[in-house]
Amino acid sequence: MIAYVEPFHAIAISRLAHEMSSAGRPVIHMEFGQPSTGAPAGAIARAHAVLDSDAMGYWESMALKKRIARHYRDAYGVEVGPEQVLLTCGASPAFVLALSCLFAPGARVALARPGYVAYRNTMSAMYIEPVEIECGEAERFQLTAAALDALDPAPDGVILASPANPTGTIIAPQELAAIAEVCRRKGTAMVSDEIYHGLSYGEPAQSMLQHMDDAVIVNSFSKYYSMAGWRLGWLVVPPLLIEAARARMGSLFLTPPSLAQHAGLVAFDCAEELDGHVRTYTRNRELLLEALPAMGLKRIAPPDGAFYIYADVGHLTHDSLKLCEDLLRETGVATAPGIDFDPVEGHRFIRFSFAVSTPLVEEAIARIGPWFAKRTASASADA
Repeated sequence: MIAYVEPFHAIAISRLAHEMSSAGRPVIHMEFGQPSTGAPAGAIARAHAVLDSDAMGYWESMALKKRIARHYRDAYGVEVGPEQVLLTCGASPAFVLALSCLFAPGARVALARPGYVAYRNTMSAMYIEPVEIECGEAERFQLTAAALDALDPAPDGVILASPANPTGTIIAPQELAAIAEVCRRKGTAMVSDEIYHGLSYGEPAQSMLQHMDDAVIVNSFSKYYSMAGWRLGWLVVPPLLIEAARARMGSLFLTPPSLAQHAGLVAFDCAEELDGHVRTYTRNRELLLEALPAMGLKRIAPPDGAFYIYADVGHLTHDSLKLCEDLLRETGVATAPGIDFDPVEGHRFIRFSFAVSTPLVEEAIARIGPWFAKRTASASADA
């Protein structure tokens, strides 16, 4: 039997947005978590130099693996050997590697709901059972140790994301420690998606490696490093999983792009430019948090990090996909429907990505303000 995988609805929204752009409509893309900025200037310069001097081929940069290992020491105070780092074609293959190393078909893996659509869909494709834990306002839309501990039987694994997609919420250090304790006590494997590290608006997020030395870590150059199109990520595995992970990487994906590896090594030393992007996201976040409640979108998940606003639109619709389609067609602003992230309650949520420029955020607010005002007035009249 072939596994059924749900569609990623934001891709359909994006396809419509690009069709509108091709027809001459000005569209603002807030449907994907994709920085509108390019790779750091230094990384681009290195790529140009490599194109002129290196024929390239299948390759794994030991210099980059060592640099990533150093990053864990500098940023989190944990020791990771370069041999524990696998370079991947973005975070998505890293996630596939993590799942295939840790879990057999039929395994049960817990995750937060709402959560990133590909967690659920990739597990389904691999015949791994997603065990979704409802996480609402009371839990700040995040997993808690108590909720994980309450599962009976205990799951084989858990997927954690802090900052999270779609909400941007960050798990406090003491809660991460408590989750780690539950996992150790119950023999639950940990996969921590740390792709949004570097994007926080208060205290920085901690790595799960600070609490579990056998956690498997997924990360990427797509978000903080603004290199989504370069398709470069990494996986950190404990020593016992190195050989299994390397065997799967070589057979399934070979190596990530050589050019991206050269550029990624330089990107690690472009913090001043990259932190400038974070300052832009900070301003964009402030603008949306001020504007959206005035439009009637008053229930918003706490966006501690990443670059998302997850807003409740249940007073306007019970079909978030249709609302996103209508919003796009009538205002030219593309957003993501909550059903991608939550198959139960997502019909009443939408997600805005503020990874675009500040002028585009301001233009989006100007466009959608009257639209939501009209919808709110109509909903109030019908109530």
